[in-house]
Amino acid sequence: MEMTAEVAWWFLPAVIPIALYVSWTDLSQMKITNKAVMALIIAFAVLGFFALPFDTYLWRWSHLVVMLLVGILLNAAGVLGAGDAKFIAAASPMLAVEDLLLIIILAAASLVGGFATHRLAKHSPLRKQVPHWASWEAGKRFPMGFPLSMTLLFYLLLMAIYR
Repeated sequence: MEMTAEVAWWFLPAVIPIALYVSWTDLSQMKITNKAVMALIIAFAVLGFFALPFDTYLWRWSHLVVMLLVGILLNAAGVLGAGDAKFIAAASPMLAVEDLLLIIILAAASLVGGFATHRLAKHSPLRKQVPHWASWEAGKRFPMGFPLSMTLLFYLLLMAIYR
């Protein structure tokens, strides 16, 4: 089932604070916490049950399993962190496979925008406001929770507004 505006509106109230929390903790601690991942899974479990047709709801759980397995492989290969893999898996049931191209475009834009924003902030007076953030000194590592959470948030916002 394609994502509808109604379904997106069901998920948005839960996703907004979780996405902001994930961005904050990954920027400040270079961690995506298990409680954020669990909150996302619980949000889908509860809200998805009411928002989606039952067969679609059940099918979307397979997204979590598949993406978790892919994430474990990518983590083992050193491509992404374990928190990133868990977040992607937890977010995937909220995404419609039919919108995969849009999701990829949003992810790419969020990654470029997030990276540029982080690097600009790192070398600006803004850094003095939060000098303790772990992401400033992470070397080549980048807090992917920032663009990943923004991808989910932007996707749901677009679906809510334009569908």
